[in-house]
Amino acid sequence: MLEIQSLTVGYPNHEVLRNVSITIKPGEILAVVGPNGVGKSTLIRAVSGIGMPSSGRVLVNGQDLARLPAMQRARFMAVVPQARQLPAAYTVYQTVLLGRTPYLSWLGKAGKSDHAQVSLSLEHADLAGMAERRIGELSGGEQQRVLLARALAQDTPILLLDEPTTHLDLQHQSNLLNLVRLLTQEKHLCVLMALHDLNLTGLYADRVALIANGGVYAIGKPAEVLTAQNLSSVYRVPVSVIPHPEYGTPLVLPDGKTHTKSDDFISNPNRTL
Repeated sequence: MLEIQSLTVGYPNHEVLRNVSITIKPGEILAVVGPNGVGKSTLIRAVSGIGMPSSGRVLVNGQDLARLPAMQRARFMAVVPQARQLPAAYTVYQTVLLGRTPYLSWLGKAGKSDHAQVSLSLEHADLAGMAERRIGELSGGEQQRVLLARALAQDTPILLLDEPTTHLDLQHQSNLLNLVRLLTQEKHLCVLMALHDLNLTGLYADRVALIANGGVYAIGKPAEVLTAQNLSSVYRVPVSVIPHPEYGTPLVLPDGKTHTKSDDFISNPNRTL
């Protein structure tokens, strides 16, 4: 179980998040949503141990992560970051193999089980055919899948994903999130995922935490949190929410009744704004 207890994170003279408490159970995906700059990535980084919170704790099965050595923390949780910082000269295989670092012997040599885990992770991320390609040759979407494969190679009970669908086309967005859903169920993972796309959130998250004004504005099942009232208030734009015609999950749509100056210009391009 992953427990975030009264977490406050920020910079000198500026608190980004304050008193945030969230619990994620095994087999559960919790998505964090909210406007740009609200602190979604900050929360992911704080939970992963990058940047210590000014107060609060992150617990895994009752153990305080801040008191554990970095190598032991890396056996508890893997991170798919938003920013790509991958070695351009490395091959895809070499990069994904880095995910096995927490398990290597003091000699740093990978064994059969490590290579088997890397091969499986490459297959999961649809990268098996790219194993020998250099990172510098890959597109942004392909590099994003490498980050996912590296995290999967860590084989941890907790998975943190910061905007994992960035740079991915529709097919790979769906493949990635379906894979995360499948592995969460099969391996009883705890998954904390920051997302921009509210409709993907409704489809794939078990619970949603809506962040606003430095704290948790609402938390619960997607249908409880992704309401027109909540979203209009937090994002400051009118929206409509209807049930998805096939899945029944919340489907968030812009409110067509609201017209901006840009809308008026499109309908009447000769008008002076």
